[in-house]
Amino acid sequence: MNLLEKEALIRKMEVDLENETPEAIIKWAVETFPNITFACSFGAEDVVLVDMLQKVSPKTDIFYLDTDFHFKETYETRDKLIERYGMKFVEMKPLITPEEQAAQHGNELWKSDPTACCNIRKVEPLTRVLGRYEAWITGIRRDQAPTRANAKKIEYDVKFGLIKFNPIASWTTEDVWNYIRENNVPYNELHDRNYPSIGCEHCTRQVMPGEDPRAGRWADNEKTECGLHK
Repeated sequence: MNLLEKEALIRKMEVDLENETPEAIIKWAVETFPNITFACSFGAEDVVLVDMLQKVSPKTDIFYLDTDFHFKETYETRDKLIERYGMKFVEMKPLITPEEQAAQHGNELWKSDPTACCNIRKVEPLTRVLGRYEAWITGIRRDQAPTRANAKKIEYDVKFGLIKFNPIASWTTEDVWNYIRENNVPYNELHDRNYPSIGCEHCTRQVMPGEDPRAGRWADNEKTECGLHK
């Protein structure tokens, strides 16, 4: 399918998919684009989508970016999902180790240049893995941040040249947690400790009452996105 055909398909489907359930969107996505993957960061939204995929299309690849800087609770969540569903995750790691990064760019690059750190440990591995696929699924929701407010259920990802599906874009935080509770889905325990949005340990802090849910990400920097989503 060339770019013009993809754009025509998106225009045709974006209205129809807007009112479909996440499960129906996932089913249509995997049937229309068998060479598809899901990017999992082990946050609340993503464990919901892991559960849905195991019910709708358990053979679909699910990958995660192992930055080497995740919280131990994030790795524990990964292991709980593996045990619960008997599944495997595709692991993507940066091309250089933390030690090599420090030698090349100085200690604590996440403080001196967080964008460079994200590019090395997230964006480059993501670009590498997405090069294997023609479409991908994400856990983006519109009310997570102003930068995500216009996310559609299906869109063309200009940055990576793929069809992108956001099945729970219209969901609220309450919708996410209702699904987790109703389906007994394993989730990251940091969510119970005021971490609504969880990234790398160096760049994530607790969110205080009244703060924006993503206020804990890169809190001492103007940065608001890691670069995975345009």
